[in-house]
Amino acid sequence: MAENRSSRRTFLGYLIAAPTLAAGATLVGGSDTAEAAVPTLPQPSDIFDLGDLQNLAALPTSGLIAVQVHEDGTASFALHRTEVGQGITTVVAMMIAEELDLPLDKVRVSLADARPELLMNQLTGGSNTVRSIYTPVRTAAAIARSQLVRTAAASWRVPAAEVGTRDGVLRHPSGRSATYGSLAKAAASPRTERASAELKAAPQFRVLGTPRNRIDALDIVTGRKKFGMDLQVPDAKPCMVRRPPTINGTVRTVRNADAVRAMPGVTDVAAITYGVAVRADTFGQCIDGLRALDVDWNPGTVAGESDSTVHTKLKRAQLPLAVPPLGALSVDAEFTFAFASNAPLEPDNAVADVRADRAEIWSTLKVPIDAKQDIARQLGLPADKVVVHVVTGGGSFGRHLFHDVAAEAAEISQKMGKPVKLSWSRTDDFRQGRTHPMSISRVRATHLLGNVLTYEQRHVSSETDFGHGLGEMLTSFAAELPIAGNLSFAESIFLLTQNVPYNFGVVTQLLNEVPLRFNTGSMRNIYSPNVACARELVVDQLAKKLGKDPVAFRRSFLRDERLRAVLDKAVQVGQWGRPLPKGKAQGIGLHSEYRGAVATLVEIDCTPETVNRPIRDGVTGPRVYKATIVVDAGLALNPRGLEAQMIGGLNDAIALALTSSLHIEDGIPLEGSWDNYFYTRQWNTPPEVQVVVMPPTTGQPSGAGELAVAPCFAAVACAYARATGAMPTSFPINHGTLSFEPYPLQPSTPQSPTDGLETAF
Repeated sequence: MAENRSSRRTFLGYLIAAPTLAAGATLVGGSDTAEAAVPTLPQPSDIFDLGDLQNLAALPTSGLIAVQVHEDGTASFALHRTEVGQGITTVVAMMIAEELDLPLDKVRVSLADARPELLMNQLTGGSNTVRSIYTPVRTAAAIARSQLVRTAAASWRVPAAEVGTRDGVLRHPSGRSATYGSLAKAAASPRTERASAELKAAPQFRVLGTPRNRIDALDIVTGRKKFGMDLQVPDAKPCMVRRPPTINGTVRTVRNADAVRAMPGVTDVAAITYGVAVRADTFGQCIDGLRALDVDWNPGTVAGESDSTVHTKLKRAQLPLAVPPLGALSVDAEFTFAFASNAPLEPDNAVADVRADRAEIWSTLKVPIDAKQDIARQLGLPADKVVVHVVTGGGSFGRHLFHDVAAEAAEISQKMGKPVKLSWSRTDDFRQGRTHPMSISRVRATHLLGNVLTYEQRHVSSETDFGHGLGEMLTSFAAELPIAGNLSFAESIFLLTQNVPYNFGVVTQLLNEVPLRFNTGSMRNIYSPNVACARELVVDQLAKKLGKDPVAFRRSFLRDERLRAVLDKAVQVGQWGRPLPKGKAQGIGLHSEYRGAVATLVEIDCTPETVNRPIRDGVTGPRVYKATIVVDAGLALNPRGLEAQMIGGLNDAIALALTSSLHIEDGIPLEGSWDNYFYTRQWNTPPEVQVVVMPPTTGQPSGAGELAVAPCFAAVACAYARATGAMPTSFPINHGTLSFEPYPLQPSTPQSPTDGLETAF
């Protein structure tokens, strides 16, 4: 039976005209008003963070969603966010199952097509999905359940208060019962009308808050889950692109297009904005065709730029520090962070079918409304003649905030007059895809008589591209933001995401960007990993100068009780201070963002035996062998999914700290595959990882998808400094060594390997 209503909260919504029961919400979702109860002057992100901005932008259209109940007893929901492996379809299904009193395996969650009427409420990013839709989705499900109850009560001529629900069945004390499916048609509303329902309070939850496996796990491990390259669109033949030897180079001349068209399987060759497209019967024939092309290229947007030239320009653009150095009473440090790849594991791909009067696109898109509008303009079609389908992606890390792959597929299809299934090669992804820009973070902290008086951080970066929905939100809601001045999109986002969680007196954190035209993007956690890494390393230096243990120092200066609680738990579980042999050490990192808090404690092995161990086709070096991550996510809706996000963030952080970077030379990265880009591999993943999810501390879920990267990065860097006795100032620590032979720049895609079995582990 349904729980007692006395602890439920009432929310408004709609019964939507439909053949079977459909219900929607009309309320802001996500968190309540942003609050920051801190003993010192709050920073902008304490008052109103990036997630609060996204919630505000989603509010006007939060009711334009619907949960539908079907005659087979299932419920369905078209999610207006994008699943890219983070598990949001599972947690949304849990929300619906909870409020509808329906078994989880009877909830179907698909991805909605681009819906322009949602305005700014169809953007996936900023770890905001759960925060922004937590209330609206539950409200829609609760209204559907209430309508079923009213329908059953009317049919049985009993008071609605006497009808209970459980596991998709309505029951009355008299013994009468009915399945949801049997009443789905009768409960349908002939017109759209206002309705209300009471949401469960957290203590009543039977599904939310419990660890659940992904609803698509079986399909993933059995190969049945459909990604972009699995789609079978009629006559959409494989297509690939020969690309220039510099980022964003353009075609000057194609000398042998006709000869390539005559190659086996090749159907079309067409010059496009940033390359030459080849369409063929198979992808292998596409590769043969593009490799055979003879092309002259115009230089790209960053021709001539290399790591050293970018670093020089960043140094020149550094903003000044206000407080002069005070000798022994100050800590000064400067850190360099190399370019990093924004490539997901799944190669970028899209399917496009462009006709004279209409177009249809299939792709992994995190801002599909922008994609629809931009592609329509590009093709010269009315927006309502372009249908954009959102496809589940195999990873994103911010890459799919940009729709350049879908736009390129549309351009190719229009020029060839045929449907295409476009796939970028892995080399395309690394060399022409999105990158996290190089940055330098300079920090100065002053102290006197055991107190920190000032903390200044000046972060300078190659320009980050915010040419997607976040920029539109900032423009639309500028008056609501706790920041002032003629700030760029990047400066605004920096201020809405960064803070110093310590009572360090006068604190300032500022960003400056150099307008270099690399293809940059909002990689997972945007600025925070680099900014927090620099901050926590300086915190360790301050502790050392003041003669304090790093943990004790942090505890004494923390201004956030939730951070203090996760720190204490990490210290306990991770056994801070336990004896370790020479060359091994512990490191701690703290971070709060997205209304959540994380403490990470790691142990690293920097002994010669480990650093110099032989790794075939890999990067040797230190190894993090133990990690403890303690997370306060406010209200953890799926602890198992949250644990997976924390582990993923840890592996990202280890890569950023130790092994993964792009080497830019003459306007293009040298890395051309995952073999060259040394992301955390099995031989470098900690064999001992423990994630502790704290009990609920708020009534709302925090963001979680990016939350662990910054504190884990900082913890690894601090551990490395303590193990080696020298604070690292350049990341990843192995960036100065090129550990691979780069692929040739031309042809842009290497020949497909034929020796896979010989090189498999």
